[in-house]
Amino acid sequence: MEKTLSLFPLNLVVYPGEDLNLHIFEPRYRQLINECLEEERTFGIPAFINNKLPGHGTEMHVTTLHKRYPDGRMDIKSKGLGVFRLVNFENPLPGKLYAGGDVELIKTGDSFSAHSTALMERLERLYKLLQIEKDYTATTENLSYKVAHRVGLSVEQEYELLTLETEAERQLFLIQHINNVLPVMVDMERTKQRISMNGHFKNLDPLNF
Repeated sequence: MEKTLSLFPLNLVVYPGEDLNLHIFEPRYRQLINECLEEERTFGIPAFINNKLPGHGTEMHVTTLHKRYPDGRMDIKSKGLGVFRLVNFENPLPGKLYAGGDVELIKTGDSFSAHSTALMERLERLYKLLQIEKDYTATTENLSYKVAHRVGLSVEQEYELLTLETEAERQLFLIQHINNVLPVMVDMERTKQRISMNGHFKNLDPLNF
C-alpha cells in the first residue's frame, strides 16, 4: 500500500510502538507539525544515516502537544505506527517549507516469535552485567522493537533491524548481536574485578606442587 507523507528526516531510528518526544523549533517542522495537528494526519521520520536517506522510516502520529512557546516552538509527544519504504523524496514539497514523498507501507507480519525465550535468556545475562532492570517478558508483543534501543546497537544496526520484516528475523538479529557482545562484557567485568582487587589483601589458596 502506498500513501503520501510529510517527512521529517532525523539521524535516529524510530520503531513501531515507540514513544518519541520532540522539541520542534525549525520553521519548516513547525509548519509540518501544525498541519498534522490541524488536519489530524500523520507524518514520517525517514532515518538519515551517514548523510543520506537509505530508504526506510517510520510513520508517526502526534499524540500530545505538550507545550507551545510564544515564538512558535513546540514540545510534542509522538508514537511510531508502522514501517515504510521511501518511493520518492521531494524537498521541499510545492508550496511548503518541509519535505515529503510517496512511501510504501510495509507489513511486518506476526508480532511474536518462537525465538523470544532464547532472546530473553540473553537479555537477562546482558542486563545482569549492566545492572539494568528488565521490564519485558518472552510474551511481550513485538519484543524486538521494545528492546532494540537497549542492547548497544549502533545506529546502522538499529536501521538494519528496522528493515527486517518479521519478528523472527528481528529476534534472531538481536540474539546474534548479544552473542557477540556478551563475551566482551564478561571480559570487561573480569577486568574491573581485577582492578578493584589491586592493593587489597588477597586470600591466596595454597598450591600443591
